[in-house]
Amino acid sequence: MPDFAPVDEQLTYIKKGSAEIVKESELREKLEKSRASGKPLRVKAGFDPTAPDLHLGHTVLLRKLKHFQDLGHTVTFLIGDFTGMIGDPTGRSATRPPLSPDEIMRNAKTYMAQVYKILAPPPKTETRFNSEWFDKMKPADFVRLAAKVTVSQMLEREDFHKRFQDEKPIAMHELLYPLAQGYDSVALKADVELGGTDQKFNLLVGRELQRHYGQESQVVLTMPILEGLDGVRKMSKSLGNAIGISEPPLEIYGKIMSISDDMMWRYYELLTDVQIAEIEKMKRESHPMEAKKDLARRIVADFHSAQAALKAGEDWARDFQKGEDVADKVVVRIESIEAKDALDRTKPPWPYEEQLARHLYLPDEKTIEEDWGKVVNGAHKVRVARVEKLLLQLGLVSSTTEGSRKLKEDAVTIKGEKVKGRYFAFVSVPTEAHVRVGRKKKFASIVF
Repeated sequence: MPDFAPVDEQLTYIKKGSAEIVKESELREKLEKSRASGKPLRVKAGFDPTAPDLHLGHTVLLRKLKHFQDLGHTVTFLIGDFTGMIGDPTGRSATRPPLSPDEIMRNAKTYMAQVYKILAPPPKTETRFNSEWFDKMKPADFVRLAAKVTVSQMLEREDFHKRFQDEKPIAMHELLYPLAQGYDSVALKADVELGGTDQKFNLLVGRELQRHYGQESQVVLTMPILEGLDGVRKMSKSLGNAIGISEPPLEIYGKIMSISDDMMWRYYELLTDVQIAEIEKMKRESHPMEAKKDLARRIVADFHSAQAALKAGEDWARDFQKGEDVADKVVVRIESIEAKDALDRTKPPWPYEEQLARHLYLPDEKTIEEDWGKVVNGAHKVRVARVEKLLLQLGLVSSTTEGSRKLKEDAVTIKGEKVKGRYFAFVSVPTEAHVRVGRKKKFASIVF
């Protein structure tokens, strides 16, 4: 019989970093029954393999699954190969193009190679595909399933409601997605389901369907959406603010070292196994630079090895920390590098509504072009600048034309992040950053 920790101790570990538990009283009751009977809870999290690799944002749920696993419970890593073909409509203003079965299986194989860097390998982790039960369902089964939820209930979902109000199309297959995800919980007889805060509607459908099928409703535990390197928007490869878990050790280490001090503590909470009490102690007693190095080492060790983490730390210190020499420091004025339009007007800065962070980031070029016209009056604004202008001001290139060429050659990095577009942005002034072009580097201090 498993030897489970006291319920209060389990709850403290489970609640670390969580956004909401529906309902905590039910979770306590399930944990008490589990401890009394010696039977572990069944805990699931589903992942649609819609991209070929994972970034740290995806690992927030995996980390929480691991916490349940550490406590002796049974975790199921569910691959949504069936639901992936529908396409999750969460947060979408238009229908998501469905993936082919071949694309899904290709991505699923990469997922499985990556998730066991956090979760214990099988048989301790149960890996399932939801096609196991959906491929066996007949049309009549889907009709019976659909009868358990009304259209008005579906339209309570924020993204569906908004599209309906805006007279944008909602495809019938999209309405099936919450039903399918909810039925996964029925098929697995889940006691607890994990998901991001944006998945709450789907997770609650699971609770409802379990009641319809005569099961005890699962507890829903939501986790926050992890912010990316910019400290503002959710981590996403398309936004250029992500840290991929398969990236080289030095690249991961350097990106972690580039985040703001405030964001560092959030990463500790969501991306590590360090207990809250220890994190609070570190906040009081540790120097932020040393705490950030420790965080970078932990994350690199998780996805590579302790030895790789140690070497990445040494390489980063040699290449970056020692580069903060007064001789390498160049003061750059904003007006000399800000992006302008065809009429030589400074582009309007982005609105920035959260607490200011001394952090520079690299937004996606397409996103900037699409959002530039959206000007919102506010106290804090994100400044947008041209990379080639910065390179010229730092003396790293002889002309903006050469700067553009270096960008095309993927030879430019800012704060350890390879620059993919023509722009960079920052949310406070003055701000500082290491800038590299090939082997040449400078330390930029951007001021008014």
